Amino acid sequence: MYEYISGKVAEIAPAYAVVEAAGIGYYINISLQTFSAIEQQESVRLYLHFTVREDAQILYGFATKIERELFRQLISVSGVGGNTARMILSTYSSSELRNIIATENAVLLKNVKGLGLKTAQKIIVELSGKMLELGVDEDIIKPQSTADNAILGEAVSALVMLGFQKTASEKVVKAILSEEPMAAVEDVVRQALRRL
Repeated sequence: MYEYISGKVAEIAPAYAVVEAAGIGYYINISLQTFSAIEQQESVRLYLHFTVREDAQILYGFATKIERELFRQLISVSGVGGNTARMILSTYSSSELRNIIATENAVLLKNVKGLGLKTAQKIIVELSGKMLELGVDEDIIKPQSTADNAILGEAVSALVMLGFQKTASEKVVKAILSEEPMAAVEDVVRQALRRL
């Protein structure tokens, strides 16, 4: 029904954004991926997915069409709702998720909070063929090197000392390291603080 919304960012948090368009503030659910892309911007364009349930009408917003398409693919799997799909897209970037599904890595996918192994396997079975349509990135996820593990450990320890949960911290730090493998510990912690 709605393709996108363009407007001023009235309010933003890691899970939602309020975008003002034509004098109306729209409450839009977003992933951490979209939050990272738009948090510094005053005005944005978000690609929308509109869900109507018996008890609610919900807008989900995405910084890119690819992320929205991945969201739609995820919610097409029975047992995966909007919040679970958003959690998956908050844990992994679009390219990481496409690679996880294309390489059928259910163990990595089940690391998402609230996602069990059976659901992860179901997502992979139902979507593995569809990832080719979206295009799989060349950089298939590789095991982390020893240097990455040292940075991961230091960054997670720092975040835990700051009061964040260990599992949430690990997910965010791993996501940052996969995007920027050469990042220093301080940069990783700084970025993680923005995402947590």
